[in-house]
Amino acid sequence: MADDATGKKRLGAFARNVRGLREAGTVQLISMVIFVLFSVFIARYSWALPGDGEPTPLTNDAERALYDTRAYLAADLVDQDDRIVLVVYDDEALINLEKRSPLPRDALAEALRNLDVMGAKAIGIDVLFDQPQAEDPELVETLRAMETPTSVAYATLATNKADVVFQQQQHLDEFMQAIEEGGTNARRASIRLDDEFGATRVWPNIIPDLPPLLGRAMLEDAGGPFEGFEGYEGAIEYRRALKADFADDVDPEAPVEGQVEEPLFFSLSIELFLDLDPDVAQFVAQEIEGKYVLIGGDILDYDRVATPFTSWTGFEPSGLSVHGELIAQMLDGKRLTQIPVWSIWIMALVVVGSAMVVALLEWSAPKLVPLMLGLGAIYVGLPFMLHFHEVDTYGLPAVGWLVAWIITFTVVTAAARSAGAAQRSFAQGALGKYIPRDIAEAIIDDPDLLSLGGQKREIYVMFSDLEGFTKMSHAIEPEMVAKLLNRYLEMLSKVVLDHGGVIDKYVGDAVVAFWGAPIARGDDAERALKAGYAIWQAGEDFRKEVAAMDASLPKIGKTRVGLHFGEAVVGNFGGETRIQYTALGDSMNTAARLEAANKPLQSSVSASREIIEQANLDWWVPMGRIVLRGRAQPVDIYQPKPGFPEGDRRKLEEVVQVSDSNPELASQLIDQVVAGHSKDSALENYSNRIRNLNNGGAYVLG
Repeated sequence: MADDATGKKRLGAFARNVRGLREAGTVQLISMVIFVLFSVFIARYSWALPGDGEPTPLTNDAERALYDTRAYLAADLVDQDDRIVLVVYDDEALINLEKRSPLPRDALAEALRNLDVMGAKAIGIDVLFDQPQAEDPELVETLRAMETPTSVAYATLATNKADVVFQQQQHLDEFMQAIEEGGTNARRASIRLDDEFGATRVWPNIIPDLPPLLGRAMLEDAGGPFEGFEGYEGAIEYRRALKADFADDVDPEAPVEGQVEEPLFFSLSIELFLDLDPDVAQFVAQEIEGKYVLIGGDILDYDRVATPFTSWTGFEPSGLSVHGELIAQMLDGKRLTQIPVWSIWIMALVVVGSAMVVALLEWSAPKLVPLMLGLGAIYVGLPFMLHFHEVDTYGLPAVGWLVAWIITFTVVTAAARSAGAAQRSFAQGALGKYIPRDIAEAIIDDPDLLSLGGQKREIYVMFSDLEGFTKMSHAIEPEMVAKLLNRYLEMLSKVVLDHGGVIDKYVGDAVVAFWGAPIARGDDAERALKAGYAIWQAGEDFRKEVAAMDASLPKIGKTRVGLHFGEAVVGNFGGETRIQYTALGDSMNTAARLEAANKPLQSSVSASREIIEQANLDWWVPMGRIVLRGRAQPVDIYQPKPGFPEGDRRKLEEVVQVSDSNPELASQLIDQVVAGHSKDSALENYSNRIRNLNNGGAYVLG
């Protein structure tokens, strides 16, 4: 039942907020729509937003950092790959060859001739021959004579602006033409890698006029399994070495700083293939036969490539190793599943839509915080789960989803609250004319408090009436009647609301109010009694105000008040088109008769014992027992007398106790009290009543 009530409350809040948004100002709505569309853009394109030190700190850097984390944690742990061998110019070889740049081509020519007879499946050369060298004819001749399929590095100005200038492009084209003239097993292959955003994470996009990528060309020439990678431009599936070497002072359990991964590929220095000794040649041939051979540099300060692992290990492998990874990925058939673009759009709309719904449902903070933490875990965890299941998550938002959700939730919440604030202010103002502000706020927060129907409640009722106002209204102009009546009701209404009461109705100049519903307070009895006395005082102030306004106006009578505590049915009565929040029951009638009794009692304010017993106010004194008109049961009445002597109050209490059993003593006691208050007409009236009690010790009003 509680869950149903909570659900209805949230649905009510949702409907109310939707109405509020519809009724919001044009500027506010346009601003909200712009921010929501911006959130959709972030949820879809968070990888493409400015970053990398740009002035606008958005999401792409965080997306790539999260992707790198996924890639590192999801990477397969493998032993050294025995399908691929690297023949490298390393720093030691260059020192021995006494030439660093460009790489010695005569050494390469000799190494190629020796490799050609060792049974490699295919050879790939990751060295750009873009500058003329004296050894070029020898190298061209060697390449043209190769029996082993050989792919030679090629680049263009359009694709490798950082590596090639116009003159280099010219020489490179001439070099390639020289190799490819006539029949030859050597051909050009692209060595372009995609290092966008500072790291090589994906395969380079395929450009129709550019030769196939080095690894693609090698597998194609060797008849390897590469067909599944035709047109593939997704993420590179990097692997991690099963074993790793650590410096002596590095804790193996510590983070990867200082860690050096064991090479994934067996590497041989190019020096091994120069002046090759027959015994060494036999050993080297065993390492080359049936394998894919990549030739290039592995130099500390040249052609190093940042990968998704670099932020974890601090290590940048050579570009040659990255080409090896591309070959291995094709050999393993690890073509990662691509996520359709339309599904990313749908997810972006779902993220933003869910944020709007939650914002309009008005979740409380204790429930909202776990929800946001859960959504954060889903938005960040989903790409991890997909990545571990060999789905390409490069470009899949994670941070973008979370940021978009927060922006949308914040904007829609602000818009709904802003629109609702105006409505709430209006509602509070309207309700505040009838009920106290705190009750008005409670009703606005929980409209079910004013649902159609009623419930039995114990309430404190007050009736007031202005003596002689009806007669006076016939003697003056209607405009003046309206002016005086509005002023009078304004003064009395303020008293009721200031004391936390609910104005039930106005009946001409009469004001009906009650306490204890729709919300009950512990001090409602005291509030009601204090309000009753303050109502009489406000009436006296009104009389003085009218007299000072116009001496020709008829004299205003005094305000009389009746107060009672008892059961009533309180709620909304009427129909769906018009309702009135009111109280019905005998307690209402009793309070009305107490108000009317003031006239024969020559008093102004009378309250029943029932309401006095609910409060702790010693300035209300007992004034006997009466039988109200139309009633059979007597009522003990009290009247307010602030500053009344304690001794006299006790005598009045004794009068009530002995009035039935000892009327003579009661008369003596009341006469003693009256003697000290000669101007109190109500006490004098009590003295007369005490001598005319019925058999039950009560005075029957005629």
